[in-house]
Amino acid sequence: MNIAGLSLRDLEYVVAVADETHFGRAAERCNVSQPTLSVQVRKLEEALGLTIFERTNRRVLLTPSGQVVVRQARAVLAEAHRLLLLAREGVGAALAGRLVLAAIQTLGPYLFPQVLRQLRQEFPQLALALSEGRTAGILEGLREGRLDAALISLPIAEAGLTVAPLFREPFLLVCPADHAFAMGDGPRAEDLAGPDLLLLDEGNCLRDQTMAACGAGPAAGRHATSLETLRSMVAAGAGYTLLPALAAPQGPDPSGLTVCRRFGEGGPDRVIALAWRASDPRSEGLTRLAGFFRAHAPGATLPCGMTEAASSA
Repeated sequence: MNIAGLSLRDLEYVVAVADETHFGRAAERCNVSQPTLSVQVRKLEEALGLTIFERTNRRVLLTPSGQVVVRQARAVLAEAHRLLLLAREGVGAALAGRLVLAAIQTLGPYLFPQVLRQLRQEFPQLALALSEGRTAGILEGLREGRLDAALISLPIAEAGLTVAPLFREPFLLVCPADHAFAMGDGPRAEDLAGPDLLLLDEGNCLRDQTMAACGAGPAAGRHATSLETLRSMVAAGAGYTLLPALAAPQGPDPSGLTVCRRFGEGGPDRVIALAWRASDPRSEGLTRLAGFFRAHAPGATLPCGMTEAASSA
């Protein structure tokens, strides 16, 4: 196949079908008719001499050869996108245009509502596309160019990224109002490793951080799929958990079923950072974006390097 016959648009079609697992939805995403998309994908398969998709009446599956093609197509499209960014940076444009910003799912729903108004005012030319997920998926998205920047919790072991720490987010203990931990001065984090400790499912960085803070093993307590479910389990009397400060209840629980306790100085917390590919030519603008998040950190957080004074709620 002559490289002149390879179209970036055809690669976009292939990636869209792989993402959507449906030709109709892929066509809508690419703003073309389904027959047009199907014909172009078939032409690409014929030109490459392989089958990318296994088609049935009910679903679309990637063949082993298709997995290799789609992985490389993502890399080619990411480099093409970088070429456009280099051109934009070359004429001195500020951070502008579409920016896909992800956040870990235990942070995004609680941070974004507090900063979006100021963010849009400070970066009026930025068209944000927000998403959330687990750390592993976010790092993969950064590597493959599907994400431009991400709000994550440190530490991470990932080469090729620029990581700018933003703020520390303390963990708070949330327990039933009639639990022993709700009384007195409150427990230390290391006192929490017991059968009543509630955790998120595997794959959540907060689960690992909670176990590390409490010295708990992976089999400790019961599991939930989200922070909101954890809160409901606590209210139901199933046990206690640690919540990041931004996700913890603000003020007394109106139902009277739960109590939120702060730890003393040196209590558990996590460091939130903004990460992006070190090769991204918008590094100066993304550094400015990190400075924005640092300057507009919500009041429940702490500057990096500081600890929180002891208090209770």
